[in-house]
Amino acid sequence: MFAEEWEAGAGAAELAEIARTADRSGFDYIASCDHVGIPRRLADAMSTTWYDPVATLSYLAGITENVRLMSHVAIVGLRQPLATAKQYATLDHLSGGRLVLGVGAGHVQEEFEALGVDFERRGAVLDEAIDALKAALGQEEYPEFKGERFAFSGLGQKPRPTQERVPVWVGGSSSAAVRRAALKGDGWLPQGDPRERLPEQIAKLRRLREEAGVTAPITVGAITEPLYVGEPGWHVGRRTLSGAPQALAESLREYGAMGVNQIQVRFRSRDLGELTDQMAAFAAEVAPHLND
Repeated sequence: MFAEEWEAGAGAAELAEIARTADRSGFDYIASCDHVGIPRRLADAMSTTWYDPVATLSYLAGITENVRLMSHVAIVGLRQPLATAKQYATLDHLSGGRLVLGVGAGHVQEEFEALGVDFERRGAVLDEAIDALKAALGQEEYPEFKGERFAFSGLGQKPRPTQERVPVWVGGSSSAAVRRAALKGDGWLPQGDPRERLPEQIAKLRRLREEAGVTAPITVGAITEPLYVGEPGWHVGRRTLSGAPQALAESLREYGAMGVNQIQVRFRSRDLGELTDQMAAFAAEVAPHLND
């Protein structure tokens, strides 16, 4: 839904160049989504090209130095948490502690059915999987967890994550997802909320967190409108924010004013060069007006 036409023919070389641009330009993180397979009924809308997040982020970790590596989002309920923890602990270790584990419930029923996971109970499965992953991604060589669906103990896992505590950010904008982020997340990744709806959602998130007695800070995210730095010479779409860097920054600062801590940005582009140029222009000309 958010891909540009030229991306249909993109591959490893394009991913690498985008990751290197993000790394040298000072972007906080790059992210990869998670789908095992897309049914024919959704293929036209979703495509069937989805790079595995662990494999992709591991590859990109090896050619970058600073940019963090996020799964946005990993459908962790599809897999046994101890196996998932092994993969992501290794990624965090090899990358020098750059992992942000984004998790979500998933929405493609056929994926769950093919892997033998109850689609209707995916929310409850995710809740327990988050708890199990937090235990398994700690510093203990022999992690322990016992829940209704998952249990493990007495199995040593090295290497351990480099980070003392891997941040877990919860994705989704449904009532259940917001509650899950409030109660279990170190961060919240809304999906599809327009900016005018975010203040209400953020207030709900913080209220639920306070009522539950959770005092730790939470990183609130947002996905911005599509961006184009400068005046485009082609039709970039009605909802795209374009124009002078200071004007774009002024618009994006509204997110911070409503309580957002980090924003995901995407740029309209017709080829790889235009995308990386847009990324560099944003980093050099727009971002400095946001970092106050």
